[in-house]
Amino acid sequence: MNFRRSRQRAAAWIDLAPLIDVVFLLLIFFMVSTTFVRESRLHIDLPAANAGAPSTEAPALEIVVDQLGRYRVNGNPVADSDALTQTLRSLAVADDQRVLVTADARASHQSVVGALSAAADAGLVRVGIATRKGDGG
Repeated sequence: MNFRRSRQRAAAWIDLAPLIDVVFLLLIFFMVSTTFVRESRLHIDLPAANAGAPSTEAPALEIVVDQLGRYRVNGNPVADSDALTQTLRSLAVADDQRVLVTADARASHQSVVGALSAAADAGLVRVGIATRKGDGG
């Protein structure tokens, strides 16, 4: 019995071609199956209290929505959402004009959405919604 081991070893070699093929197939699969959806959301900029900080920006246009769904812009009554759009266009002094929507708690959701839509139609994108701190209950 000859138990001598031969001094020759087989070289360990891994073929990478199948691995590369699988990686490319996964890459193609993910590229084809990925959807790039640009979601359109209202970017709402909630007001914060900055006591004592002077503002160098143009004052915000204020849209007030009362409980009956009527609009006022800077205290002046506006007939409907179309007139609101025209009023906002005429009062905007800059492209980055701020708009603050102050709505009564009992105002209909449709009225508030109408004010936001009118601001968007007027090309105003810096829109904030005025809120007050709740009583926690």
